[in-house]
Amino acid sequence: MSPKVLIVMGVSGSGKTTLGQALAQRLGWAFADADDYHPQSNRDKMARGQPLTDADREPWLLRLRGLIEQHLAEDNPLVLACSALKESYRTTLSGGLEGVRYVFLHGDPALIAQRMQNREHYMPVSLLQSQLETLEPPTNAIQLDISRSLEDNLREVLKQLRP
Repeated sequence: MSPKVLIVMGVSGSGKTTLGQALAQRLGWAFADADDYHPQSNRDKMARGQPLTDADREPWLLRLRGLIEQHLAEDNPLVLACSALKESYRTTLSGGLEGVRYVFLHGDPALIAQRMQNREHYMPVSLLQSQLETLEPPTNAIQLDISRSLEDNLREVLKQLRP
């Protein structure tokens, strides 16, 4: 079965939004950024340099699960940029659903930190280490190295999506 939802995942600063938007545009699919679904309390906590707990993330993940289910039910393909750091988070997002595929952006932490410093975002560079410690890399995802160009990574995803 071809995927109807692609979840572009990785730590903050890995390029999820950039790749996700490019994929959505190329495929003609809808795009959503999971950051836009965080409650203000989570945004405030991260802006203060405090990592989120699993309890902080649970309502956010359930909200995203609802978004995914809605897009699947409406046969409206979606690219979702979402950290999805732990296997348990990915299970909450897509467990038991058909048509969901993950794209994992990974790379050198120094490059990620540099990218984070060069953008405006509520997630400070100081939280990168906690994200790297939380990360449980997926085994069943399309794996992409962020040191490659956006176009190269875009081509790789499209190639792997072909039946």
